[in-house]
Amino acid sequence: MSSTAHRDTGHDHTAADFGPDRLWSVQDHLDDILATVRPLEPIELNLLDAQGCVLVDDITVPLSLPPFDNSSMDGYAVRVADVAGASEEFPAALEVVGDVAAGQADPLTVGPGQAARIMTGAPLPPGAETVVPVEWTDGGLGEGPVAGMRARSLAPEAAEGQVRVYRPAEARAHVRAKGSDVRSGARALEAGTVLGPPQIGLLAAIGRGRVRVRPRPRVVVLSTGSELVQPDEELSPGQIYDSNSFALTAAARDAGAIAYRVGAVADDAETLRSTIEDQLVRADLMVTTGGVSVGAYDVVKEALAHVGDEDEPGSGVDFRKLAMQPGKPQGFGSIGPDHTPLLALPGNPVSSYVSFELFVRPAIRTLMGLADVHRPTVTATLVTEKALASPKGRRQFLRGTCADGSVTPVGGAGSHLVAALAHADALIVVPEDAESVAPGAEVEVVLLG
Repeated sequence: MSSTAHRDTGHDHTAADFGPDRLWSVQDHLDDILATVRPLEPIELNLLDAQGCVLVDDITVPLSLPPFDNSSMDGYAVRVADVAGASEEFPAALEVVGDVAAGQADPLTVGPGQAARIMTGAPLPPGAETVVPVEWTDGGLGEGPVAGMRARSLAPEAAEGQVRVYRPAEARAHVRAKGSDVRSGARALEAGTVLGPPQIGLLAAIGRGRVRVRPRPRVVVLSTGSELVQPDEELSPGQIYDSNSFALTAAARDAGAIAYRVGAVADDAETLRSTIEDQLVRADLMVTTGGVSVGAYDVVKEALAHVGDEDEPGSGVDFRKLAMQPGKPQGFGSIGPDHTPLLALPGNPVSSYVSFELFVRPAIRTLMGLADVHRPTVTATLVTEKALASPKGRRQFLRGTCADGSVTPVGGAGSHLVAALAHADALIVVPEDAESVAPGAEVEVVLLG
């Protein structure tokens, strides 16, 4: 495993800037990531395969929707003058000249004193000016207003004989006009649109079976630690369940990626390197969790710290200390022959999830080619019984719930508190220069929902 890619961050860095003693700010670390990660190359996909992908080109409508005037009701297509003044006491009696069904190629012509039985979606026949709903008629039965049409095979009121109309109708009533949805030549979708079900439906409606998109990034999530056991297995003394890989894989999918979870790798550098090499074939982005601090068993740091060209500042994987809590130890770089980006996150559950939201999610959204890669932020009023303490010089991210302009902390500041994280929908941001935040203060909040 090697990489000789030089990460051009757009800044002039000296060797000291990347040295082990540098304390990176959250913004500088994020800027370095986003300056390195590039959107994936566009590909052409069938519509359903393009779900969740980002559109590369503007899409222009080749034909109007609907492509012809059509009925929005089951009823009768008539001329306005023929039903003017119609009432239950004095209905208009019209000659039924036939059926007009959806998809019919050669519609009938409606002349004076005539009506065509028409189905929802069928083209308005020549000569007709409006549609009378079947509920306003006797349906051809001669027995007063009806509730609807019977199936054609069963209907004694087939498309012949007479129909009585009990109410007048204005011109083009219950008619969907050609181009009333979207007109030919208009822009249907803008480049940068994420293709969800409605967008795919629109593309199909205008006849586009394939579309050019940036593919969903493939993200491989790998957790490390000899103490980790997979759920449903028995725990031995000193072991814990591997939750990080599940949380981060789910978070990657939530961000729009195709994510693959790799079971926990034991604290062995050679095994980790081999596992990562095996996974690179299906990765546009690698994410590891655990093993990035300063302990004797911090295997990710041991395995990857010297990967890359040491003569190129910023190449390979760089392990850093960030001025933040939780999530001080971080790693970032590129590995393998394709210089696949790798983000190494801390192992504590809250630290890893907060780090994902701040750094990995924007990287995934950048790979997708989105213009806005960040979670929305708002200002909210802090609701708490006592002031919140924060370490000076660190940007702190506390879990919270946000609603109606207020945010309430959930759980404590500990980076192991998984249960509190599960009940949070926001991160409360305490800036580096603040050592406490008083109840009622206005705070920045990152919305996670």
